Amino acid sequence: MPRSSMLRLLFGLNLSLLVLFPLAWGAPLMRAGLLPLFGLSEVSVLSGLSALWQGGEAALAILVALFALVAPMAKTVLLALIHLSRAPTRLLPALQLLGKLAMADVFLIAVYITLAKGLAVGRVETAWGLWLFTACVLASLGIGIATARHIRKQT
Repeated sequence: MPRSSMLRLLFGLNLSLLVLFPLAWGAPLMRAGLLPLFGLSEVSVLSGLSALWQGGEAALAILVALFALVAPMAKTVLLALIHLSRAPTRLLPALQLLGKLAMADVFLIAVYITLAKGLAVGRVETAWGLWLFTACVLASLGIGIATARHIRKQT
């Protein structure tokens, strides 16, 4: 278990991301429909990956999966290992890079929503999952930064 109370808090917040990230992947990021008269379909990270894969865009699906699924979870697990002194602190700069890759995914989703709204072919609304996913990514970045600062103070 982490030694200081600050490290314990960061460890607990980080572990909560192990539950929140998968929840965010299944949550609706946006609701989209072709015409305003018809119902809107909910799009999540997982349904978006599935649509890309089934649409023959395997390379893009793999890239999005790396950014949206693998990078945030790898960062969360490695950061927990650092909190538990099971991994070296020299991994922190690499973890910050993983966090930035996940943030790039949030940026791409926002660009897609903006483009869809600009085309005015259908209707697109943001949904609560986009906010949850964004909050998870920002929390992960913040926990990583706070951990690095705390470790620097201790040495």
